[in-house]
Amino acid sequence: MQGSVTVRMAAPAEEIWRLVSDITNTGKFSPETFAAEWVGGATAPAVGVKFRGHVNRNGWGLKYWTVCRIIACEPGREFAFTVLGPGGMEINTWRYVFEPVEGGTDVTESFQLHRTPVLRLYWAVAGLARAKTNTDGMRETLERIKAFVE
Repeated sequence: MQGSVTVRMAAPAEEIWRLVSDITNTGKFSPETFAAEWVGGATAPAVGVKFRGHVNRNGWGLKYWTVCRIIACEPGREFAFTVLGPGGMEINTWRYVFEPVEGGTDVTESFQLHRTPVLRLYWAVAGLARAKTNTDGMRETLERIKAFVE
């Protein structure tokens, strides 16, 4: 119920972090989330801030939006948010970790479904296909970010 992808980028961690943590950029890089906007009067990332992500699931036309809450926001180091479901139930956490290396930054994007009975059933039925979709999407997202920052 989790996965990750790491891509090395020839850019400083702080620069990549600023790009990723400004959720209004999400549609430029993600193959599934085509837009995002701050909600509740927020205009910048901070722990507890919420935003709305607009998703084209699997790229085949199921479009919906979700509310997400930022749970980690450390410039140049980490940016993470949890997708919220009905009643504020935590569904999935997406995380970006930035590790400075010689000549650039290793950027790791990961996801982790929360361990609820409904999500365990979902993962048992569709887990292999969804894990591949998520892994492919994370790689595509990071490669698009890499092309932009380099």
